[in-house]
Amino acid sequence: MSTSDDHILTLSCPDKPGIVHAVTGLLANHGLNILDLQQFSDRTSKRFFMRVHFGHAETTANLDEPMAKLASELEMYEYDLRPASKKPRVLIMVSKIGHCLNDLLFRTKTNQLGIEIPLIISNHPDFKPLAESYGIEFHHLPVTKDTKLEQERQILDLIRQKNIDLVVLARYMQVLSPGLCEAMSGKIINIHHSFLPSFKGAKPYHQAFERGVKIIGATAHFVTADLDEGPIIEQRVTRVDHSLSANQLVEEGSNVESQVLGAAVKWWSEKRVFLNGHKTVVFN
Repeated sequence: MSTSDDHILTLSCPDKPGIVHAVTGLLANHGLNILDLQQFSDRTSKRFFMRVHFGHAETTANLDEPMAKLASELEMYEYDLRPASKKPRVLIMVSKIGHCLNDLLFRTKTNQLGIEIPLIISNHPDFKPLAESYGIEFHHLPVTKDTKLEQERQILDLIRQKNIDLVVLARYMQVLSPGLCEAMSGKIINIHHSFLPSFKGAKPYHQAFERGVKIIGATAHFVTADLDEGPIIEQRVTRVDHSLSANQLVEEGSNVESQVLGAAVKWWSEKRVFLNGHKTVVFN
């Protein structure tokens, strides 16, 4: 469990000997105690990834200069240092299917997720009462083929106004434009109601039913301009059999979707997810 004076350091850089020694030595020299450390060297991409949970420090201002120097020496251009208690601000987008939205709201309310949800956006008005019951601002932004770019401009304006750190597509059934994907690159997570790369597109559970599958699943992934091709964060499956109807498969899948999306958002909020080319490194 994190306390108010705990901090998280995450970094990614070209792999070479001495990185762990350099980082841990820097923290030790400033009287800081490492509470948890996870690392991974990817032999394919030749990149190194590390997450360090350390304490106890009221401020890390004294680390700014030595960390900047170390980052330059190690070509560590992707590092982040923040209080472990800091809650990222998350925008949830949804259409007309609400189980993932409801699950995220409940997990946040009960402190199972360390995030803030200042805003919900939907292309339908259905979940305005649910948002209001949690005291969350709700924006109904209808979209058509002709108004898509204007609607997404409104979304980006709200993202900037609300200082949003992450966008979660909780069954938002619209394909985002390449412009929005680029503007929020690495900061949009989608739940796909299928165990990718199988059964892409509409009604994947019905596709699975027609094929007589024995497992169904869900995939949480980062969103890119390539539909359902973004780096995968988490996947889970559940067993099914011939006795289930297509609608029953949908019900089973809904449970898995909520679990997978909740886990992906939790790990991202705790700085456990790293982009590694077309893949991810996840310290879960």
